[in-house]
Amino acid sequence: MRYAIYGAGSLGTVLGAYMTKGGITVDLVNRNKAHVDALNENGAVISGTINMKVPVHAILPEQMEGIYDVIFLMTKQLHNRDVVTKLLPFLGEKSVIVTLQNGIPEPLVAEIAGSGRTIGCVVEWGATLKGPGECELTSDPASMSFHMGRMEGITDEQMSLVKSLLETMCPVDVEEDLLGVRWSKLLINATFSGLGTVMGGRFGDVSESREARPIALACMKECMDVGHAAGAVFAPVQGKDITKLFYYRGSLKKAFASFLMPIAMKKHRRIEPSMLQDMKKGKPCEIDAINGVVCEWGRKTGIPTPVNDRIVEIVKKEQNGELPLSPDNLKLFKK
Repeated sequence: MRYAIYGAGSLGTVLGAYMTKGGITVDLVNRNKAHVDALNENGAVISGTINMKVPVHAILPEQMEGIYDVIFLMTKQLHNRDVVTKLLPFLGEKSVIVTLQNGIPEPLVAEIAGSGRTIGCVVEWGATLKGPGECELTSDPASMSFHMGRMEGITDEQMSLVKSLLETMCPVDVEEDLLGVRWSKLLINATFSGLGTVMGGRFGDVSESREARPIALACMKECMDVGHAAGAVFAPVQGKDITKLFYYRGSLKKAFASFLMPIAMKKHRRIEPSMLQDMKKGKPCEIDAINGVVCEWGRKTGIPTPVNDRIVEIVKKEQNGELPLSPDNLKLFKK
């Protein structure tokens, strides 16, 4: 059996290290030659909430050859149509692409690769690329998990194989309602990744800020209202019903949700938003695939999304150099 992690940046490198440590041979594929060279020469160096150094096998995309049984897709989904199309020659009839991307990427991946070769997976942990071959795991290992769901045509055998590979890192939940899981992850990303990028900070900077928490709660409420209008049933996040915990109508429940937020995010407070990481490197971020999805579905369902609209506006201005990455940007939500 042959496996690849396509887009082995921060998350992919950490996953590849765990898989390799667990006895799985996997190709870590990345376009950054310096990163690939460092991985091959020094191994994957993981710090943060754990410390380990694991010899891995890394290659450039043009070095891929033959058929892979499983390709874990971990690139940004900005260019999914082009990326997935280029991966088709490396897929056999029973091969699968497992998309671990943000947003709701499965429909497009299935359109290109076929629903019988598409598995969706939500990642409940975070990491930061510190330099070539070096990553920081920013989540508490005890709080990490994956949540998998299948598209039509995926067999139990394919699901079991992918589940066994991911379990070399952390627990894996197989979800019947993949859309509900996706909407729950979208809510977390839109709130903490979106506002974290607005502030130029980490998840904890959002959850622990008195100025940011009311905005974060309003963002979460918009996501829930839009998701419900779209027919989604939000899945529990690591066993917790986020709609019961954070949805509010009155001031008392809102105050309770605000009090609860830093407690709920404590084990993930060190996560640096991937969008922020991209901007620091001068790369375009995927704001349209995160908060932009909430705004898009809000327009479709007739639900106003002023907070998410403003997050998209600010992040794009930051990306264009019109605004700094600063907590001062929270003032732009006052109206």
